[in-house]
Amino acid sequence: MAAIAAVRTKAKSIAKQHKDDPKSLVALALRTAKDGDEQLAFELFRAAPKAVATMSLRQIESLLPSLHDWNSIDCFGSFVSGPAWREGVISDTDIHNWTASESRWVRRAALVSTVPLNLPARGATAPKGDAKKTLAVCLKLIDDRDDMVVKALSWAIRVLAMKDPDAAAGFIQLHQPRLAARVLREARNKLTTGLKNPRPKRQSPRSNKAPSTPLKKSP
Repeated sequence: MAAIAAVRTKAKSIAKQHKDDPKSLVALALRTAKDGDEQLAFELFRAAPKAVATMSLRQIESLLPSLHDWNSIDCFGSFVSGPAWREGVISDTDIHNWTASESRWVRRAALVSTVPLNLPARGATAPKGDAKKTLAVCLKLIDDRDDMVVKALSWAIRVLAMKDPDAAAGFIQLHQPRLAARVLREARNKLTTGLKNPRPKRQSPRSNKAPSTPLKKSP
């Protein structure tokens, strides 16, 4: 955590230096990712969200080869592709094209990109999120059983459930036979308890004492 905090602090400092020239910040972030420091690159986009609005599809997709684990995917989807999609920089078709990729990471990125559509902490402002866009991507990857994709599908539905529980519940009910068991379990938990994996209720400890023998009534 300390290492991430240090990277984040560095990114904020760099972003401040480029606050009046977002395109130069984008160029710097892209070079940083290409040089192998994708964590700093994504933190730069996090620190300067308005810079994403100046990007092109080509620039955004140039980051796809740097995606290699859940952290890089989730940062990319949360701070780059998701906000770019929400703000109209890239289209539904662009995101849908990623669902057909041979790379598990790119397919996961398509799902993670739905999170900024629905999560206020990632910039979402629509009162009920965007169920139409979110569920269209979920449907395209509903039969994918790669573990990274299944987990992202669960996440996408659970985040939507926080804004539009009726849409999330309807999708689950309609497509129940095709959804992975993890998705069904976690999404239903979120809808009914507000938690992905609620703790089981603790049972009262049983007394070690033998039950007392009731007194017999006098004849």
